[in-house]
Amino acid sequence: MSAGGGTRAIIAALGANLGIAATKFVAWLLTGSSSMLAESIHSVADSGNQALLLLGGKRAQRRATPEHPFGYGRERYIYAFIVSIVLFSVGGLFALYEAYHKIQHPEPIDAWQWVPIVVLLVAIGLESYSFRTAIVESNHTRGKISWVNFVRRAKAPELPVVLLEDAGALVGLVFALFGVTLTLITGDGVWDGIGTAAIGLLLVAIAVVLALETKSLLLGEGANPEDVTTIEQAIMAGPGVERIIHMKTLHLGPEELLVAAKIAVQPSERAADVARHINETEARIREALPIARVIYLEPDIYSPQAGAVSAADAGTQPATA
Repeated sequence: MSAGGGTRAIIAALGANLGIAATKFVAWLLTGSSSMLAESIHSVADSGNQALLLLGGKRAQRRATPEHPFGYGRERYIYAFIVSIVLFSVGGLFALYEAYHKIQHPEPIDAWQWVPIVVLLVAIGLESYSFRTAIVESNHTRGKISWVNFVRRAKAPELPVVLLEDAGALVGLVFALFGVTLTLITGDGVWDGIGTAAIGLLLVAIAVVLALETKSLLLGEGANPEDVTTIEQAIMAGPGVERIIHMKTLHLGPEELLVAAKIAVQPSERAADVARHINETEARIREALPIARVIYLEPDIYSPQAGAVSAADAGTQPATA
């Protein structure tokens, strides 16, 4: 997934949320609606989240150092995980607290009754634009997989985060519109609190999904099956490699992959020939899959017993001819 596509989606979402947050706060000050306050805090939290994603993307571009020889690509995962925490605490828990307070002490919306309706409709329009931008950018890399699998399998966290945030924001706006409308119709402020509670539960659910997905990335995920197949085909495409005894991959960042493999070579080959074949194999892997930046190939003499032991140690199945 290109960083550029993620950046465009983040900037679009940031601009929309800053404008939405300002109008929602004005509506809350005029009407006292808890749904409007919850939505205001939601938009502020989303704006902060987009700023965190931009910061993470910037810091991830730093060059590798002796202390961090594989670079800083995982900073993008760390900041995405922080986003899930902010969304859970500042967005979801605050909305649930405000809902409890409003349901315990309901108040009707007596003044500026048309303001929250107008603000929410405008916000739905702006969020729809941001959501559309995220969908367009995601479609460039999503391919034919479903949206659920895209969120679960994406190695770059920015677009899935923005997609979930924007989808949650749109649904949350519908909940707020529901609560405010019923409060205006019935004169009962409990509906405002119910709408706020629905927003809070929605944000907590989205935050949990984001936390689980980014936690998996932080722990370290291997290449997806398509990329693994590409690497295996590149290794076996040239002379000098009899088979792959075992192989491991690890994402050092969204666009940086580590490949470590033990390969079987001819027992009679000279060391110089083995070294040449390894260099050629590394070049084929990088050509077939440019994100394979760090490659370690270990030559070995294959035997069924040694292959089974190596595969067991590596946590993989032994390779076949």
